[in-house]
Amino acid sequence: MAAAERGGGTVIHVDVMDGHFVPNITLGPPVVKSLRKATKLPLDCHLMIENPDEYIPAFAQAGANWVSVHYEACRHLHRTLTHIADHGMKPGVVLNPATRVNLIVDILPMVHHVLIMSVNPGFGGQQFIEFSLDKIRHLVDLRHELGLAFKIEVDGGVAHDTVERVVQAGAELLVAGNAVFGAGRPEEDARALLAAARKAAGS
Repeated sequence: MAAAERGGGTVIHVDVMDGHFVPNITLGPPVVKSLRKATKLPLDCHLMIENPDEYIPAFAQAGANWVSVHYEACRHLHRTLTHIADHGMKPGVVLNPATRVNLIVDILPMVHHVLIMSVNPGFGGQQFIEFSLDKIRHLVDLRHELGLAFKIEVDGGVAHDTVERVVQAGAELLVAGNAVFGAGRPEEDARALLAAARKAAGS
């Protein structure tokens, strides 16, 4: 994590999986608490879990700054997003590849960010799903039409061969796991990926 930060990373994305909503088990609030002690960067906790409402207080107590929940996992999405905000964290909503952007139009004024999954969640190293780019462009259009300021985040298959298209489509927050950590050179690879993203954005 420190190496990725030295490479220019500005947010630490924490994938939380419960083995039920997705077929894998990963980090939880105790690890988030440890990460909080190790960095001043925002901790962006992506809850790929069933019943996220039950765990929101624990993530707040552990030091999470942003918490995003899946549209597909929340029976009462408005209530869940309110719950996150009430605990002092910035709420985000996540869409799986097969979920349409139009389904979240009504709650867009509530969110700090929308996370587009460009792979099916659960495992790293998957191939980027191309129609995710259309969803990013749709969100850009909606944000403009509605006069909102939410950020657009993309997770899954973000790498040197996809980052240009992702940024040009309109994404501002890029989650990269395998592309940064896979080769054992996180500082170098984070810096190279960030440079490619900035070039694509024209900055």
